[in-house]
Amino acid sequence: MDRFIIIGTAGHVDHGKTQLVRALTGIDTDRLKEEKERGISIELGFAPLRLPGGITAGIVDVPGHERFVKNMLSGAGGIDLVLFVVAADEGVMPQTQEHMDILELLHIQKAIIAITKTDLVDEEWLMLVEEDVKDLIASTRFSDSPIIPVSVVTGQGLEKLREVIEKTAKEVVQKPRSGDARLPIDRVFTITGFGTVVTGTLFSGNLHLGDTVEIQPTGIKARVRSLQVHGQKKEEALAGQRVAVNLTGVDVDQVARGDVLVTPGSFSAVRRVTGSLYLLPRAPHPLKNWQRVRFHLGTKEALGRVRLLDRDEISPGSSALVQLELEEPVVAAVHDRFVIRYYSPVTTIGGGEIIEVGVKRYRRFREEVIDGLERKLTGTPEMKIEEELRSVGGPAALNELIDRTAISEDEIIRAIEDLEQAGRVEVFLVGSDQFIVASHLEKEWLEQVKKTLADYHRKYPLRSGYPKEEMRSRFLKSLTPRLYQAVLDNWVEEGEISIDGQSLALPDFSIKLTPQQEESIAQLCEKMQTQLFSPPGVEEIQEMLGNDQDLLQYCLQQGLLVKVSEDLFFLREGLEKAWLLLEKHLSEQGDLTIAQARDILGTSRRFCLPLLEYFDRMKKTKRVGDKRVLLSRSTKNPSS
Repeated sequence: MDRFIIIGTAGHVDHGKTQLVRALTGIDTDRLKEEKERGISIELGFAPLRLPGGITAGIVDVPGHERFVKNMLSGAGGIDLVLFVVAADEGVMPQTQEHMDILELLHIQKAIIAITKTDLVDEEWLMLVEEDVKDLIASTRFSDSPIIPVSVVTGQGLEKLREVIEKTAKEVVQKPRSGDARLPIDRVFTITGFGTVVTGTLFSGNLHLGDTVEIQPTGIKARVRSLQVHGQKKEEALAGQRVAVNLTGVDVDQVARGDVLVTPGSFSAVRRVTGSLYLLPRAPHPLKNWQRVRFHLGTKEALGRVRLLDRDEISPGSSALVQLELEEPVVAAVHDRFVIRYYSPVTTIGGGEIIEVGVKRYRRFREEVIDGLERKLTGTPEMKIEEELRSVGGPAALNELIDRTAISEDEIIRAIEDLEQAGRVEVFLVGSDQFIVASHLEKEWLEQVKKTLADYHRKYPLRSGYPKEEMRSRFLKSLTPRLYQAVLDNWVEEGEISIDGQSLALPDFSIKLTPQQEESIAQLCEKMQTQLFSPPGVEEIQEMLGNDQDLLQYCLQQGLLVKVSEDLFFLREGLEKAWLLLEKHLSEQGDLTIAQARDILGTSRRFCLPLLEYFDRMKKTKRVGDKRVLLSRSTKNPSS
């Protein structure tokens, strides 16, 4: 499979970054007239570099001048490998240090140090510069990075630099090609006849011709009209590639650098992020709570204030948990790296990692908040999953956990399996979706349901069980109906509860009549046997049952009685016999009047009319004028 990486240049102004890129690729990345006149890069420049072994690199040439560091930050966010440039004739300079700080804060994977303009110095001076460079990177993640002296004038070291770039590029971890597309926009322009074009590094996912995309934070929808990857027309763009996207449905003035092109509905813009913030040792002052800063994420710069959650100020060289309250929305994801700079004077002072996106405003100095954020930041995948479940406070879909933790799907599935085996989580399958619930929470649900059922059985011993949907709406409203059913099915399988239609019960529950209740039912049945087709009224039935409504419902549930109308109950035996007699007449005569039914059953119109209407509702008969005709010759139980 082809590999795609982004190589970025970094270093002080006029140290030869653009000339080095031109020597490696043959492309001049200074595209603005002002850049060519002044001999410095102001905006981001781009050039493709094809390496042996199927690796295609997009080189991002970033500005070095301190006035344009924010432009440098716009390009640095998507870099996999940095080509860090130090001029041999000047050595380490102020922006050299600031660029190195930024790369360190962004956790750029790999670095190669190129000492340029070696043709302008002697060997002794070059050795001194090399020592300064080693001191610069000694305390950084790039301390073991190769240092290559080069000259674009004489060609010295260029071949070795290409070899080192190829070797290091193979060690770069690819950006995730699965999942939703996210492309922070670093340039916006228009081409006559084509319309709006945006460019950027595709952080994740992929884009295709014809895709509908969304521009955040505005939420404007657009369609991909054409794609260019490293300057070539393509039908698909993959994570890790430099991409130019020609959009239809959006005007050029509706998009700006810092906006993000995403899969619709996948990312939303927020004004609050929670993270871990590291203040550089070189920061001139401690950072105080609620201090105003410039926040850089991807290609976005936003002003905001820092809320320190566990202290009142951060000392240089220290880290703290923070919430950044931003003055404009940004698109962020868990584990994104960010940089902060002083509001004024504008200087890079720190950066860190995002832990949560768009969550509630936490109260400061809360131990449980601090502990939870620490687990999300540094914990194992299992710890992060459990902490997210605590934050959610209920079931979480597998995809939701992947988004919230930024753990890969394979890794999170393994971690969930381990947690399930350890009895820490329960997994429920709803269709093709998995839902994960903390085991202690599922046990709390079960205890609540069983207690409710036990209380209900004591209070209503003649009812078959607690209404199923009422249980969900009262105690488990966080569960969707399908997930609720999956949880219930699991409890039934484990023998914790039983389900009878739409009622829940404890597995050992059964309706038990008292001797007095059994006697009342026997007396009622005996009386109704003597007047099968002229049964007693509802008030008399209730009186014979001791005005016990639950006992009446029991008789209905057990099929002893059948409710024919609102105030008329038949003994089931009487109803069945009435149907056999009426059906015989209908089969022989073809139709039936109320008067005929009255004579056949030897009863009055008062009982006969509601009885015939009941058989109509049961689809046994059909009324035609003043008569009934047989709809079915089935002898199926008329009370069913």
